[in-house]
Amino acid sequence: MIDVIKGYRDNASLRHSFNELAGKTFDLDFEDWYQNGFWGDDYNPYSVVKDGQVVANVSVNRTDFRFDGGIRHFLQLGTVMTEETCRHRGYIRAIMEQIDADYNGKVDGIYLFANDSVLDFYPRFGFHKSKEYQYSIQLHNTGSCKYLSLAMDGPAAWQQLEQAMERSVFHGKLDMVGNRGLMFFYVTKYLRESVYYHAPSDTYVVADREGQQVFLHNAFSGTLTHLPEILALFGEDAQQVTLGFTPADNTDFHVTELQQEDCTFFIKGDALKILEKEKLQIPSLSHA
Repeated sequence: MIDVIKGYRDNASLRHSFNELAGKTFDLDFEDWYQNGFWGDDYNPYSVVKDGQVVANVSVNRTDFRFDGGIRHFLQLGTVMTEETCRHRGYIRAIMEQIDADYNGKVDGIYLFANDSVLDFYPRFGFHKSKEYQYSIQLHNTGSCKYLSLAMDGPAAWQQLEQAMERSVFHGKLDMVGNRGLMFFYVTKYLRESVYYHAPSDTYVVADREGQQVFLHNAFSGTLTHLPEILALFGEDAQQVTLGFTPADNTDFHVTELQQEDCTFFIKGDALKILEKEKLQIPSLSHA
């Protein structure tokens, strides 16, 4: 019998061990995310613990999405890892079976992103491959960029962005709702210098910029509801924009099947078939 431990976020010893394994496996550390108050109930590691140490893990991340006037309740599985000396003992299988027992019939679907070395593993638990789609557009903007940089370097900036998210009237076709922690995992760590705002329109964007190419992770605006208006504020700095989300109106956008190196999208549950049918993408800031 393999015991699976969960709900230990506030146990400092187990959390430290989880972080240690995540660091060795993925070069990840969740401690600052926890200390800054963003590790909420939506993210729950399911772990096998031996001699007080986390030796295997699959994390469950609740991701609800707004789509077609309703809310779809999904789970994303991630941070799948096993201590090297403890592999091939059935630990991940036991964790997957526990997750299935806990959530079967309670959510609309479960999805995950797997690397190429484990493509034969997840179908054993009812998962199958699916597709996502990405949207891009060529622009002919003129004039100067109207966005100013907003460094995510402390609580004041975090609160400013969170308030902007809450009052935003801009929506994509598939928006994550209610999971602030996952969004701030990115903007307080890897995208600290990628947040910009335009005060007159109360518009914030999270974007990676290289020359005149922009990867727009997401946008939040208190006044602008149409994406072309948000993109126009980049001025001539944005001549080609790739979206990390699905636009509500894809007129003039070029759509392609999303291909990512060493990454395959798996789904479980009929509700998630809408992604392939409607040519949608899990938003880039919703990946756990």
